[in-house]
Amino acid sequence: MRIEDEVKLDFRDVLIRPKRSTLSSRKEVELSRTYKFRHSSQEWTGVPIMAANMDGVGTIEMAKTLSGHSMFTCLVKSYDEEDLFDLATEYSGNCFAVSTGTGERDFQRLSRIINAYPEIRFVCIDVANGYSETFGDYVADVRDAWPDKTIIAGNVVTADMTQELILRGADIVKVGIGPGSVCTTRIQTGVGYPQLSAIIECSDAAHGLGAHIVADGGCTCPGDVAKAFGAGADFVMLGGMLAGHDEGGGEVKDGLVTFYGMSSDTAMNKHSGGVAEYRSSEGRTVEVKYKGLVKNTVLDLLGGLRSACTYVGAPTLKQLSKCTTFIRVNRQINDVFVKNNI
Repeated sequence: MRIEDEVKLDFRDVLIRPKRSTLSSRKEVELSRTYKFRHSSQEWTGVPIMAANMDGVGTIEMAKTLSGHSMFTCLVKSYDEEDLFDLATEYSGNCFAVSTGTGERDFQRLSRIINAYPEIRFVCIDVANGYSETFGDYVADVRDAWPDKTIIAGNVVTADMTQELILRGADIVKVGIGPGSVCTTRIQTGVGYPQLSAIIECSDAAHGLGAHIVADGGCTCPGDVAKAFGAGADFVMLGGMLAGHDEGGGEVKDGLVTFYGMSSDTAMNKHSGGVAEYRSSEGRTVEVKYKGLVKNTVLDLLGGLRSACTYVGAPTLKQLSKCTTFIRVNRQINDVFVKNNI
């Protein structure tokens, strides 16, 4: 047993310090970014915000809508090749990723989809615990099978494993264990890592190898998204912030929509026939307010992100991390502000 005494930070532990700016309007800020990926050598241009591959979020309708804002969607794992015809043939392969687990049936399904739609460019290999040897082996197998595909893989929260997944073939590493609004991993297992520090450390490791990260989980407002980009994230993945919209396809009842983690009882009953005896649920099921069209949330999100850039003098999203200075705050006082929406 050992203890690390160094302070680790979550989004609510910091604020971004304002700085002198030459920008006169939020509309001057450029949010689009262009990345070239280490292994696939493919280029991508867009607003680097991703919808998470969760039921009610990572849907085909969500992908179609977000593509109109140059944003990205990681589709849920339950789609098969016949479900993807319209999306794959009518929309750019640049706007979505096909998600997969790590079993033999997952690999077979992924093969069917890529064979049917070779224009698909992104694969998201998604597990709760990215620290197993078998996960790294699976990432390597997918890289060997499709060297031209851009691979998103995770989740991890430390620099060493970020580097390991990149060396195994990942272009973008998913960072985050336990910070999501419907994730209970920290409660059930005691395992996790404060998300802001995880982003800082993992992005530094990835950038040193010419690769990228996506900050996955923990963002509850546009300010958190700005903090994630300020900390060095190349992409930010959103679940709860994009839940409850028409594009998610959930049933609206009394102004509420059901939203659940993908390791929850609800998800496992739906997709796996129940919770296996050897494991426990690591997600919760909640009711979120019905929010209508996702367009309104997207515009609010992008507006907040542009505003954050103007406060620190960053004319582009690319420069936000270079212009960001975090100041630690008294968490107790900050929690009061958050609770009361101050």
